[in-house]
Amino acid sequence: MKGDLFSSEHMVRPATAPGMTVENAKCIRYAVNGEMLARQGAMIAYRGSLQFERKGQGVGGMLKRAVTGEGLPLMAVRGQGEAWFANEAQNCFVVEVEPGDEFTVNGRNVLCFDASLSYRIATVKGAGIAGGGLFNSVFTGHGRLGLVCEGNPLVIPVSHQYPVYVDTDAVVGWSVGLATSLHRSQSIGSMLRGGSGEAVQLVLQGEGFVVVRPSEAAPQKTQQH
Repeated sequence: MKGDLFSSEHMVRPATAPGMTVENAKCIRYAVNGEMLARQGAMIAYRGSLQFERKGQGVGGMLKRAVTGEGLPLMAVRGQGEAWFANEAQNCFVVEVEPGDEFTVNGRNVLCFDASLSYRIATVKGAGIAGGGLFNSVFTGHGRLGLVCEGNPLVIPVSHQYPVYVDTDAVVGWSVGLATSLHRSQSIGSMLRGGSGEAVQLVLQGEGFVVVRPSEAAPQKTQQH
């Protein structure tokens, strides 16, 4: 068969090294040689000798589910082979986490990551449940983290001189050392009159960066059957 579908743009080539790479704008390929972790339901294809095993409650755990109604159920992928991961055709990016780094990220943006990375749940100080969720996932160690984002994200530098105010539904993550708090940008009277729709933002102060998706809409939750 012939046609644009079978052009080199779409044809998958054999992996040249183990680990995570961006296959295309909407998909991450992982050449597995041992173990890696991914969000449940994100695998769209695989080849080779791989086993998929549900991994408990995953990032967020039972506490986060109880408080916010959100969570990130994970699966472990073990063996030797290649797997492709995607989530609702969102754009995919790879973050290199190095020793000493610490990256705080919203669980909804995590697609897959190396088993060499450690993760924990941390309270977003000053944000509370209104700040895009009471908890975020903090990744440390040495390895790669695959993220998804609706559209192309903005990476905004944060400095002591110029703090950054972000919509709580748009923030993806931020670097270590940034202090967080809530900022109310309109008065109670303005809110009662209808307001601007921009009542509260998450403030990030210090030295680092914040990643923001180009959408304020809260992600739709998958219905439970």
